[in-house]
Amino acid sequence: MSSAEADRGAWLLVLSFVFACNVLRILLPSVSSFVSRVLQRDAEQEAQMRAEIQGMKQELAAVNMMDEFARYARLERRINKMTDRLKTHVKARTAQLAKIKWVVSVSFYVLQAVLMVSLIWKYYSVPVAVVPSKWVTPLDRLVAFPTRVAGGVGITCWILVCNKVVAVALHPFS
Repeated sequence: MSSAEADRGAWLLVLSFVFACNVLRILLPSVSSFVSRVLQRDAEQEAQMRAEIQGMKQELAAVNMMDEFARYARLERRINKMTDRLKTHVKARTAQLAKIKWVVSVSFYVLQAVLMVSLIWKYYSVPVAVVPSKWVTPLDRLVAFPTRVAGGVGITCWILVCNKVVAVALHPFS
């Protein structure tokens, strides 16, 4: 396959990359949740703490406050202490979850940007498609950027159009 034939297939390459990036963008919350579930095993400990608190609350309900005040107060303090530990644990886990989701999102967008910039760099001077110049007459310089070919569709315009079309097409699935 010659370079001219490969350059003619650039529109399909860009379209497939844009489609893949948009599908991954839709799946990003699921991927983030999966990664966070794999990296975090603290939910079992939280469930155990919740069960302990529930058991202590049931025991507290069975104790008469007037007759056994000391036992009632000790049990209440233990419940408060365990509840505070649980809250601290949940806050830490939530912060870690937010951090993981942020890292996954940022890495995805950086990867997407690098991919698009590399496509723009590779196909900088080659029009992705050539259409009759009268089809894009008022915007022909903008559409042809950066190729400067009359009637040509530049890679940047093609990426923007593909992004919008694929986003609209995939919107019902997001």
